[in-house]
Amino acid sequence: MATVSTNSIVPSVPRATFDDLYRVEGKAELINGRIVRYMPTGDLPSAVSSEILVALRAYAKRTGVGVARGDNTGYALRRALKNGRLSFSPDASYYDGPLPANRMRFIEGVPTFAVEVRSEGDYTPAAEREIAAKRADYFEAGTLVVWDVDPQAQTIHAYTASAPTQPTVFRVGDIASAELAVPGWTVAVAEIFAA
Repeated sequence: MATVSTNSIVPSVPRATFDDLYRVEGKAELINGRIVRYMPTGDLPSAVSSEILVALRAYAKRTGVGVARGDNTGYALRRALKNGRLSFSPDASYYDGPLPANRMRFIEGVPTFAVEVRSEGDYTPAAEREIAAKRADYFEAGTLVVWDVDPQAQTIHAYTASAPTQPTVFRVGDIASAELAVPGWTVAVAEIFAA
């Protein structure tokens, strides 16, 4: 999740568009006319997000409702948020809306459930502020549940749109859920961190 670089806002430089974002190699998001790039993640964060994706995918296949998507899936917002954000690319997600007519393009909408797994650089005060701001963006856009997953502490902070600053904390030994967004889906926290 750690940010590497952003394009400078210079009056003579045109604002980036979705077409520009499609041409970016690697993980990036479109915020206020700028391409915001993200560093590749390490082994443990990647393994943890994969475990969550596998559990979500099994749920979607079993119920026939929604789709589970992995890291680097782009979600294009229909309208810009207050800060100009136009896209998300969560580490794992669940989406129960219509898929794009051209399946090679971004999903037009917001994830119903978004998972952000912390990388090595996500433990500083500045990173904490960035994570909280992105979580607020998810809720402004209409996401129902956001998980902040900490592989080092082996905890999941589950935030909901109705209580965006008061998380439920799941630890090893607990059964985690994203009930408002993924009804009936649960996963053992120990399984997520056993990766």
